[in-house]
Amino acid sequence: MRAVFKRPQLLKTLLNLWPPFLFCGIRIESLSDDYLKCRVGLRLSRWNRNANGTHFGGSLFSMSDPIYALMLMGLLGDRYLICDQSADINFIKPGRGRVYADFELTQQRIDEIREATAAGAKHLPEFVINVIDEQGDLVAKLRRTLYVRHKKPK
Repeated sequence: MRAVFKRPQLLKTLLNLWPPFLFCGIRIESLSDDYLKCRVGLRLSRWNRNANGTHFGGSLFSMSDPIYALMLMGLLGDRYLICDQSADINFIKPGRGRVYADFELTQQRIDEIREATAAGAKHLPEFVINVIDEQGDLVAKLRRTLYVRHKKPK
């Protein structure tokens, strides 16, 4: 397993310094040591504000990329190929101020992924992510589908 995935807090720090997150104002606020929970925040700034003075939709969309893939990489290890298959977003209301998204994996979901890929088949798990504002209102709903399978032996 890559060294960074053995240290979740190092991964969190690196993601917070990663230019696509750093320059959009996206911040990993928490990442559990067991990779089961993550919270991502986005503050509104002049760099991610659209013409209406609300959050730029691309920044809201970027909040969820590549969180679930990285969480699964940390949990399943380097014997798996994990990447995004598809994603879409539904904007519910304009985002103002700080918004956040919570990501959570259960042991049941991890077991389902392991079982579905055990014979070498690909698996396309789907995840729904809610972007919530400071008042607890839904700003956007994202759906991400990942591609997961065992890597072929070299």
